Amino acid sequence: MMSKELQLILLMVDGFDYTAENLCAHIGTTRRQLYNYLQKFRDMGFTVINENQCYRLDPGSPFFLALSRSVNFSEVEATFLHRLLDGADEKNPIVSTVKRKLERFYHLRQFTDTRFQAHNIEILHTLMEAIKQQKVVCLKDYSSPHSNTVTDRMVEPYQLLNENLDIRCYELKTHMCKTFKLARIGEVVVYDTPWIYTDLHTDVFIDMFMFSGTERLPVKLLMKQLSHNLMLEEYPISSEYFTPYDDSRWLFEANLASYVGIGRFVIGLYDDIEILGDDGLKAYVRRKIEANFGHFPAKNQSTL
Repeated sequence: MMSKELQLILLMVDGFDYTAENLCAHIGTTRRQLYNYLQKFRDMGFTVINENQCYRLDPGSPFFLALSRSVNFSEVEATFLHRLLDGADEKNPIVSTVKRKLERFYHLRQFTDTRFQAHNIEILHTLMEAIKQQKVVCLKDYSSPHSNTVTDRMVEPYQLLNENLDIRCYELKTHMCKTFKLARIGEVVVYDTPWIYTDLHTDVFIDMFMFSGTERLPVKLLMKQLSHNLMLEEYPISSEYFTPYDDSRWLFEANLASYVGIGRFVIGLYDDIEILGDDGLKAYVRRKIEANFGHFPAKNQSTL
């Protein structure tokens, strides 16, 4: 049985127009899950087109262009494709062939090497226990591709991220909060030493647009019906951030990790949205518009 994500990709490139309701019926999913799939596609480099309430994938998407030139994916993209194929028909020889190619060329040991899987599980359990007990640990033989080194890292681990593939820690030597990948840790040694820098542990915040960061940016918008409806359609999770303002407008208030996601939305629906806060978002939108158009339109200049 082909995975729902793959079914959805095939439907959205077959040349026909499908509404959200049509797509849900074809692949047997809910509207909320459909929007989650569409957002995942955007994050992976697809351009999702929404016209007249119908959805399709742009053949000119960066993902498709890269695929047409050569099978040269990042580790994240290769992992994503491999996971999609896990739900496909294993009896289909093409499925097994593509999976083997991905495993071989992108060294996806997490799927093929049972010893590697067991190693990661052991490290995960050790770190979870250290977090629970608030103990200092040593990440032995940590391999860093950035500095091309293998070193021991003394850290206070406090937050698991990315479906337990990464660990957020306070590193004692550099006095900085850093994110480490479990797959690059040789061994975890737990010391009988309690955390002493708890007040310096900064959590990574992931906002509704799936951007992450340590800073929370308070955004406040006044949105008309069009922008309100499109926001709910593209990002159903945004419903919790809306409150009615009057008969035709809604107040949107949320903490975000980046201006990129909301900035794209504001610029695309410029005449339908008024920025009430914060000043950082106003400056971001102004810079983007001036950089792309060379001037700033008259509307809302007072609020930007």
